[in-house]
Amino acid sequence: MIEQRSASRASPHNFFDEVVALTPGARPNLELCLQCGTCGGSCPSGPDMEHTPRQLFAMIAAGMKEDVLKSNTPWYCVSCYYCMVRCPQEVHITDIMYTLKRMAIREGHFHESSAADAPDFSETFIDFVENYGRSFELGLATRYHLKHHPLGAMKMAGFGLSLLRKGRMDLTPTRIKNIDQLKAILSTAKALESDAMSREAGP
Repeated sequence: MIEQRSASRASPHNFFDEVVALTPGARPNLELCLQCGTCGGSCPSGPDMEHTPRQLFAMIAAGMKEDVLKSNTPWYCVSCYYCMVRCPQEVHITDIMYTLKRMAIREGHFHESSAADAPDFSETFIDFVENYGRSFELGLATRYHLKHHPLGAMKMAGFGLSLLRKGRMDLTPTRIKNIDQLKAILSTAKALESDAMSREAGP
């Protein structure tokens, strides 16, 4: 599949360096990837991904920017960090997936992904986390389905009522303790992202 898409190649060096530069924090170790496949074998969303993380990293190295940013793979990352824990080279896989999502949004490629509604889902999730420190499943699912899959919302109603009856889902969001500390962490992360964007833009 990778070979068939070679027509959309960019400069491998430039795209690889761009991804590394836009990933906040310490160096993401992307150049150390062994292509062992441990990440894909660890991922709970692996079966739904167009490309495994290993394949996506090979595509990045090959300069296949457009294909990478159109892939649904980053959008199916659930940020469990299990791949990072198991990676023998300590590649910052989850952080790289966040970088690819931001790049896909910035360049408009997510519209052509099979997960085209994923950015809106992601933004809703982040909104709840930033305001309450945790996800709010009822609000997240309701907003997402009513906007993108209204018929799906009706199908999920019975399941939702069952969760509510069993006390497995809250009717209203609850804020975590020390939310100000979390907001400070998120603010620092955004500042790091802004610095990375500035470095990419150059003088």
